[in-house]
Amino acid sequence: MKNCYLGIDIGSISTKGVIIDENNKIIKSDYIETNGNPINAVKRLIESLKKNLDKKVVIKGIGTTGSARKLIGLLLDANIVKNEITAHAVGTLNFYPDCKTILEIGGQDSKIIMLDNGIITDYSMNTLCAAGTGAFLSSQAKRLGIKIEDFGELALKSESPVKIAARCTVFAESDLIHKAQVGYKIEDIIAGLSKSIVLNYLNNLAKGKKIKSPIVFQGGVSKNVGVVKYFKEILNEDIIVDPNSHLMGAIGIAILSKQNSNNKTFDLNIKDIKFETKGMECNRCSNNCEILKIYKDSKLIDAWGSKCNREIKS
Repeated sequence: MKNCYLGIDIGSISTKGVIIDENNKIIKSDYIETNGNPINAVKRLIESLKKNLDKKVVIKGIGTTGSARKLIGLLLDANIVKNEITAHAVGTLNFYPDCKTILEIGGQDSKIIMLDNGIITDYSMNTLCAAGTGAFLSSQAKRLGIKIEDFGELALKSESPVKIAARCTVFAESDLIHKAQVGYKIEDIIAGLSKSIVLNYLNNLAKGKKIKSPIVFQGGVSKNVGVVKYFKEILNEDIIVDPNSHLMGAIGIAILSKQNSNNKTFDLNIKDIKFETKGMECNRCSNNCEILKIYKDSKLIDAWGSKCNREIKS
């Protein structure tokens, strides 16, 4: 038998999964859209990972990270549930042990992580504004009538990037529309948007932080060569983009699941299991707590939100 470990990173836009072996080698991986339903996304992800999987593979650990980590961790009976900062740091250090700075721009949030000798020393995370995230770039690409896959290459063709106000999605969209209407070249608009995303990130999320190399850029936006170009130019540093940069959180949590394995074997046959969440307002005291109840095959398995620790009944 071959002991392996599953790591799942569940975000609001995308859900990522990897299966690694004892040597942290990736056996299988996939990246799918969450589509507003993390439970169904994880079911689809696991079915994809199981396809053509070596029959000798035995899953001895499951780890979850990302915005829906607690819910999915409960449903999969994960042996470890950790935040994205920890997961991304562990995944990155596995490939780049000397890394000092992690830049990460995902579908709907962004983060920066500072490291020293493999230890997290500082970090910042932006979850409030979508400006400069993958979702923002996708919506602007659609507005301009281009494929998001072509976004970065078009930016590289620009010789004169226009200035775009990207500190806020509303202002950025308004500015972008105006620039298009007055006749700026599409590549100059895209290059300007790519550059403004980098400036926005550095002037806000990274403000007051000393960015040291080696620098590793992660998240879906790291696949955008235009954004990478302007990070390099503005920081005047080399920027490392790993081929698995979009999977780094999943890799990190898979490694953590291996490190915390208790030799239990996990069953990935969850396709036909019915998972359901129901919200309710508890009025048994003045707190009026909003309770979230989680059911597995109609059986209550957990409830969250109680401030007075009263028993929640099904």
